[in-house]
Amino acid sequence: MSFVEKINADIKAAMLAKEKEKLAALRDIKSKLMLEATSGGSSGEVSDDTALKIVMKLHKQRIETYELYKTEGRDDLAEVEKFQADVIGEYLPDMMSEEEIKAAVAETIAATGASGMQDMGKVMGILSGKLAGKADGKMIADTVKALLNN
Repeated sequence: MSFVEKINADIKAAMLAKEKEKLAALRDIKSKLMLEATSGGSSGEVSDDTALKIVMKLHKQRIETYELYKTEGRDDLAEVEKFQADVIGEYLPDMMSEEEIKAAVAETIAATGASGMQDMGKVMGILSGKLAGKADGKMIADTVKALLNN
């Protein structure tokens, strides 16, 4: 079952169960996938990799909005965003732990021979492709900075 088919099946299940909040998050995913499928030059199909990137972006947006609402004291809106982020997060692969990220960063630094902050771009270029969808880019960058500064 492709990613798009899974979303469609889950939308149908949420409609039957009358889960309005979950349905809103799933419809948002579907709308972004449909926009991607119909954007110029694409074949009308969305690959699972592209769908994963879209879902990751949506999840990150929801988390950022949640944090913004929390800092502004809008707990009512924050709860909605958190719930939708949790629904969207169910479609993401398991993320790497901090220790796994540190190990991957240390391995890449050793493999590239990076010795300081001037080599951060080289290390990040390799890690961005290697850990795409498995770890947050900000966490990877922070770990690279920490290890290159030592």
